[in-house]
Amino acid sequence: MNSLSTEIVTPVDCILVVDDLPDNYVLLQTVLEGEGYQVEVADSGYAALERIASHPPDLVLLDVMMPEMNGFEVTRRIRQNPSLPFIPILLVTGYSEPTPTDGFDAGADGFIRKPINFDDLLNRVRTILQPQQAIDS
Repeated sequence: MNSLSTEIVTPVDCILVVDDLPDNYVLLQTVLEGEGYQVEVADSGYAALERIASHPPDLVLLDVMMPEMNGFEVTRRIRQNPSLPFIPILLVTGYSEPTPTDGFDAGADGFIRKPINFDDLLNRVRTILQPQQAIDS
C-alpha cells in the first residue's frame, strides 16, 4: 500500500556564484551544496548577466574584482533591469578597498570579506533566503 506524504516539499533555493577564479567558485559551490542549496556558477560579469536574465537565481554571491566588468557594474546592471525580479546580491572581496558603502551604493544587499568565514556566510545566506519561507509557513 502506497501512502501519500503530506509533507510540503519546498523548492531548493538557487544561488549563483560569480567569480573569475575557479578555485574560489568551486570552494563556495562545495560549501553551499553541502548545505542543500542548488548552486550555479559564472566566471565573468557578462556570463552572470546572461544567466540571471535567462534563469534568475534566489541569491547572487558576486566577486567585486573581476576583469572586464567588476561586481559593482554587474550589480548596477541587475538593479537597472526592470524585467528582472528583485534578487539579493552579496558582494565578495579580498581587498580592504572598496568599502561596504560602495557596494550598497551600487545596489548590493551585503558585503563579505575574504578569507570567507563560512559560518558567517551561511548565516547571512540563510537570513536572506528564509524570510519568504517563514511567510509561507
